[in-house]
Amino acid sequence: MIKNELSILIPTYNDVCVDLVRGLVKQCKAIKYLRYQVLVADDGSTDPAVIEANQPINGILNCSYVVRGENCGRAITRNWLAYKARHEWLLFIDADMLLERDDFIQKYVEEDEEGGLLYGGYVVRGDEKAWKGNLRYRYEKKAEPLHTVERREQHPYQDFHTSNFLIMRRHYVENLLDARFKHYGYEDVLFGKVLQQKGIPIIHFNNPVAFSRFEDNAHFVAKTEEGMRTLHEFKDDLQGFSRLLDTIEKLKRKHILTYLLYIYRWRKKAWRKRLCGKNPPLVLFKLYKLGYLAELFQIENG
Repeated sequence: MIKNELSILIPTYNDVCVDLVRGLVKQCKAIKYLRYQVLVADDGSTDPAVIEANQPINGILNCSYVVRGENCGRAITRNWLAYKARHEWLLFIDADMLLERDDFIQKYVEEDEEGGLLYGGYVVRGDEKAWKGNLRYRYEKKAEPLHTVERREQHPYQDFHTSNFLIMRRHYVENLLDARFKHYGYEDVLFGKVLQQKGIPIIHFNNPVAFSRFEDNAHFVAKTEEGMRTLHEFKDDLQGFSRLLDTIEKLKRKHILTYLLYIYRWRKKAWRKRLCGKNPPLVLFKLYKLGYLAELFQIENG
């Protein structure tokens, strides 16, 4: 189905996205039949310089940059964007992404969504030498082969992220992201589960954006810990849709979880220090995530 109207919705938090907006507008203008808008919602950024740098967006035709004073989280911000959108089709893109293709918008408006959601995926960009000690870069680069269309199609509802997708406004408003998710992580996983339950297909195709900005190791570890707390908080909702929760259950059944917890509690300060330092190993990062999550379960059970 050819789509002749499009609202491009960009949630942002402490990210300058003027170049992204300009690139999107340039592609939209090239499609003569397309009516479009670009709406950027700032979810309570704490850096005044970023807010100031994003102001030129308001001077671009059909574009708006709205600063929301309170940090409400990714789910509520995306829902707000959807309600404010003027057009029938919604294209969500994260502010820290880069355009990978000159025909990115063209592919979205011409691709058949089969009555569901279109997910274009993402690729990892960045100089390997420059980022060689960066944990986030190494983690994303290692996982990149799992994000091909062929791999994503094996588990279409689980291998989906809200960084780059198109959906009909009606479908989104009827199945909003869960507003209980106030902190980092997993609102997209539950959204995939909801769409599966409603019988709304997620169609995977090759139209990626590029992930090229990577926070330092200490911030990434802290963000990962926040994600593990979110996963634990919503464990009942996410059961069967999280590989980490599945792994915890397997370790329990094999009576290995107790040993992991013992090692984690013995070594967690040293592990965390190494992960926040230079050249942290990925295998240690995986063990730390599992141990952190396992300890949350242990604390809950007394």
